[in-house]
Amino acid sequence: MNSEHQGSGLTDRLQRAAEARQALLAKFRPKPSVTLAEAPSRAATKQQELDEVRAARAEAKAAKKQAAEDAAEALRLSEEAAAAAALDAKRGARKERQALTKAEQKARRDARYAARKARK
Repeated sequence: MNSEHQGSGLTDRLQRAAEARQALLAKFRPKPSVTLAEAPSRAATKQQELDEVRAARAEAKAAKKQAAEDAAEALRLSEEAAAAAALDAKRGARKERQALTKAEQKARRDARYAARKARK
């Protein structure tokens, strides 16, 4: 009876031994690691970097294309301006020739008039 009060019975000792074994085994069991639910995987990180590189390349390609379009537009506008200037120069020359022609006609008329006056 005295041993029952101290807890030194066979079943108690077996139970304590089993608990001690379980405690030792628990030390060696792998503990669950703390993983972030939102931690990106390597593949996701690599894919994101690849997407960023592709976006940068697409942006550079679009900028290059826009620059080429702008240069072509500037060339077209300068050619149009040169053509308009050439047309204006032609028109100016034609008007000048017409003015000379009118002046020559007036000079001939005046000469005829003067000749008529001289005959009288």
